[in-house]
Amino acid sequence: MKTLGYHCTLPIVAAFFCLLGLASAEAAPEIPAAAGSPPITNTFAAIDLPTVLRLAGAQNLDVQIAIQRLKEASANRSSATALFLPSISPGITYHRRDGMAQAVPAGTVSETHLESYSPGGAIAAQVNIGDAIYQSLAAKQLVEASRQGLEAQRLDSCFAAAESYFDLVKSKALADVLAEAVNISNDYQKQLHQAVESGIAFKGDELRVQTQSQNYQIARRQALEQQQAASVTLAQLLHLDSTMELIPENGDMVPLKLIPPDAGVASLVQQALMARPELKQSRALVLAAGDAKKGAVYGPLIPSVGAQVFVGAFGGGHDNAPSNFGASQDYTLGISWKIGPGGLFDSGRVNASMARLTAAELTEAKLKESIIADVVRKHNRAQSLLEQITLTERKLTTAGETLRLTRERKQFGVGIVLEDIQAQQELTKARSDYLSAISEFNKAEFALSSALGKAR
Repeated sequence: MKTLGYHCTLPIVAAFFCLLGLASAEAAPEIPAAAGSPPITNTFAAIDLPTVLRLAGAQNLDVQIAIQRLKEASANRSSATALFLPSISPGITYHRRDGMAQAVPAGTVSETHLESYSPGGAIAAQVNIGDAIYQSLAAKQLVEASRQGLEAQRLDSCFAAAESYFDLVKSKALADVLAEAVNISNDYQKQLHQAVESGIAFKGDELRVQTQSQNYQIARRQALEQQQAASVTLAQLLHLDSTMELIPENGDMVPLKLIPPDAGVASLVQQALMARPELKQSRALVLAAGDAKKGAVYGPLIPSVGAQVFVGAFGGGHDNAPSNFGASQDYTLGISWKIGPGGLFDSGRVNASMARLTAAELTEAKLKESIIADVVRKHNRAQSLLEQITLTERKLTTAGETLRLTRERKQFGVGIVLEDIQAQQELTKARSDYLSAISEFNKAEFALSSALGKAR
């Protein structure tokens, strides 16, 4: 599986955080969890996006169900092909008559006691050629439909798993952001506490900052809960043990570039119409319905052929008389047509097959319209979120600069404290908004890629 490339487009943001002296997500000091809220598991496992996609395409239970449906369709095709083959019936037949019988050619009727036996083997074939031809053609298309259905399910499973993975990365990054916010707020609270003890700051300001720290701690615990929930959802999609907590191996929140930003929507629609497995599946179902209709219309015109060959021996005779026994062969060949239900003049069967074909064609047309609309919507969303990332980046830079300038005053007046609290809140919100914008953009990019029939 090809590893997705990560391209960071925000060097100014990284430089800004270095300027502020804020610790990175990996280096940030851990804030102990609140009492009574231990982690839900003691087992952790690191996972990345390529691994998620690989497991989703192989271990997802919906994918496994689709694999079994493909096997069922293949078996049904084998059964349809077997309609052309004769059957072999080895065995022995014993016949005895006690009572009246008519002699041939004399025609006299008399009481008799006789027996006969014929050991050997028979090869019999009764082939409804029309049904066999068109049923095997329809079965072939149904196998292709199941194969494309499997690919469509893999695509859906990979998309669902990728979305869950992006939620996991986002919730972890948000928890790290809130942990840093708690540390910054706690440091400021300590400074205020010292200032209050020195008599140069107001106790109420310290309490305001303490309240803010507590709010950050609550928000961080909620983010950790979301991270754990995302881990359980992802484990379920990947058919893994849900008691094992999944941790994103690379927690960097950076925009993924799966589709060229300058790609026109018309070209994307054409790609989707050529690649989407759902459309190929629908086309196979239309062809299968067409073969079934031909079988109903033209199949009865082709005669059924029956043949039987018996090779063995035949013997028998009267009671208490010598028995004659020797080789015997019988050959039978015939052709026939069926009139009525399942044969000629079965208008109900013909009309039903035509209705199924029309319904399959309409379903295909509806699917095409749905795919086109899906691509257009997801393309528009991806473009919008790309612009939102740029806007939130500017907002993040502004909020960080505001906090830096506020901290440079080094004063503890009421107005300055409130400004500092507000600046911290704005910075935390800007970082959260930035994480959300990137996460939603990554989801939109992957959704657009899936809409084009690509698993990654």
